Amino acid sequence: MRKKGFIFDLDGVIVDTAKYHYKAWKRLADQLGIPFSKESNEQFKGVSRKRCLELLLEWGNYKATPEQFEEWMAEKNRDYLEYIHKMDASEILPDVPRILQYLKLHHMPMAVGSASKNAKPILEKVGLSHYFDFVVDGTQVTKAKPDPEVFLIAANKLGVDPRNCVVFEDAVAGIEAANAAKMTSIGIGDGQILSHANYVFRDFTDIDLGFIAELIDKG
Repeated sequence: MRKKGFIFDLDGVIVDTAKYHYKAWKRLADQLGIPFSKESNEQFKGVSRKRCLELLLEWGNYKATPEQFEEWMAEKNRDYLEYIHKMDASEILPDVPRILQYLKLHHMPMAVGSASKNAKPILEKVGLSHYFDFVVDGTQVTKAKPDPEVFLIAANKLGVDPRNCVVFEDAVAGIEAANAAKMTSIGIGDGQILSHANYVFRDFTDIDLGFIAELIDKG
């Protein structure tokens, strides 16, 4: 059996921090007088903070100096950090620990591959850090999803061929990144939105452990 590796996105897969990103972006958008809705926020999923701000300013036809741009990025992050500071294990999405425990029991190497620069503190807050061998976050990558860089770095750290890696993602950009890396992509969320994934589940409660066993054994 060839060695397998399992890579998880963070936001919307392990924990639901999307709501906190939304609140922080909404606060900044309101301050700048730019309309921003939950539908707008969908386009920010799996995208770097820099690119999100670029999109927001484009939507508002807003010009910013480099200094303003950096300050607004920092402001958004300060607001977001305020929200996540209060996170605990209750924020873990349903049945995620069940899957992590099963993979750990079978000695599967695991990593988090996330655009978030706050992935490590979030995992510590919710008590899941010990499951993961490595965390590859926004501080270690130069190219945002759909570029496969974050997942390729994770595979390299795990010492697993990318073709033997399985990725859990909730964003279109993340699925595209996993596919570009030639990894098995598993979408968590809406099947119509994540139609390019190899498999799609509404959430982890829909994933049978037999399915995970097949992924482990699949050569």
